[in-house]
Amino acid sequence: MARKENTPREKLYFDNELAELKESLMKMSNLVVEAIKMAVKSLVERDLELAARVIQDDDLIDRMEIDIEEQCLQMIALRHPIAQNLRMISCGFKIVSDLERVGDHAVNIAEASQYLSTKPLVKPFLDIPRMAEIAQNMLEDSLAAYFNGDIELAKEVWLRDRIVDNLNEQVFRELLTFMLEDPQTISRAIHLILVSDNIERIADHATNLAERVVYMVKGERIKENFKKNSEELS
Repeated sequence: MARKENTPREKLYFDNELAELKESLMKMSNLVVEAIKMAVKSLVERDLELAARVIQDDDLIDRMEIDIEEQCLQMIALRHPIAQNLRMISCGFKIVSDLERVGDHAVNIAEASQYLSTKPLVKPFLDIPRMAEIAQNMLEDSLAAYFNGDIELAKEVWLRDRIVDNLNEQVFRELLTFMLEDPQTISRAIHLILVSDNIERIADHATNLAERVVYMVKGERIKENFKKNSEELS
């Protein structure tokens, strides 16, 4: 049996609920981006109070994930969206999972910051803050691409992922050299490697969001082709 079109009133309800979903996602996105900023700042400035705030605020991000997932499920169950509307909601459901994981990565950075704040520096902070800035911008742009349905912006996020990967490898090689030359730096260097790895994972989540934007807008799952084309352009 063909599905009947929504009545004008049902469409109005759905549009309002969709706007509420986007608002909830935007609030959670802002919290997660701020957590990244604070975590990296706590590391660079050796700020224990700021690191503690990142860890404490993660509970709010976790609660928002549950609430937004419930919003998505109720909209699907009650409104029976189709086509792009359904993809938008299902992508929103997956996006909150990525955002929650990014929040966890920010916590990991903050915890490393707490350990390193009382220890001598292994090396000046140069590449890690640069990595963090790129990863943060990738996340913000992938979210903007979702809210605006911007495929081109999503593709650009993919192109930047390789930059973060290369910086992560560079940080690892440099810190490995420090550990080999001076075993007393091993514990501090390992914490910095973990920080770098967490930033790289944030960039990976941003690329996941970018991939979902393409699926949301075009209904195509093109992860491998998209990645191949991006590598050819870089």
